[in-house]
Amino acid sequence: MGTVTLGVSIAVPEPYGSLLQERRASFGDPAAYGIPTHVTLLPPTEADAADLPAIEAHLDTIATAGRPFPMRLSGTGTFRPLSPVVFVQVVAGASACSWLQKRVRDASGPLVRELQFPYHPHVTVAHGIAEEAMDRAYEELADYEAAWTCGSFALYEQGPDAVWRKLRDFPFGGGGGAPAVPAQGGYTIEASSSAPSLRP
Repeated sequence: MGTVTLGVSIAVPEPYGSLLQERRASFGDPAAYGIPTHVTLLPPTEADAADLPAIEAHLDTIATAGRPFPMRLSGTGTFRPLSPVVFVQVVAGASACSWLQKRVRDASGPLVRELQFPYHPHVTVAHGIAEEAMDRAYEELADYEAAWTCGSFALYEQGPDAVWRKLRDFPFGGGGGAPAVPAQGGYTIEASSSAPSLRP
């Protein structure tokens, strides 16, 4: 069956998700519309396609043990010069994200992997683009604020076109407590004059 490239993340819900995706594109990041706006729990990881049922069962167990929690984004940060990334900061919900990502990568499960850098939950808004554009992202989103109740996380697969697509949601508590987050990406999102404010 071959291998697949998987990721696990918390989707940033609407209207925030599409808005940040559009802003990422406006800074000139070519990956913007191929990556739904998210907080990473498992970075891109190669896995055998045959292991997908075991991976989904593993994630289902984690989600069933979890409970919804408040998430809040506020302001910007950067990993430069270590890594060419500008991000929106997670100021509430970071400890819950850390708890989840440790369990996703647990040694007893099918998604064991080491991280290149210590885990730091964030929402990327610019990656690997010109320094001037990175500076603009850092400055223009410095006052950004968003808040919601996180009720699930999701498993994504990266296609051969480099676009990430959601395979399945995993609601906390094993129920359907949170509404599904609309898919982003696919190059169909258009900027609109009625776009929501950066400061909801």
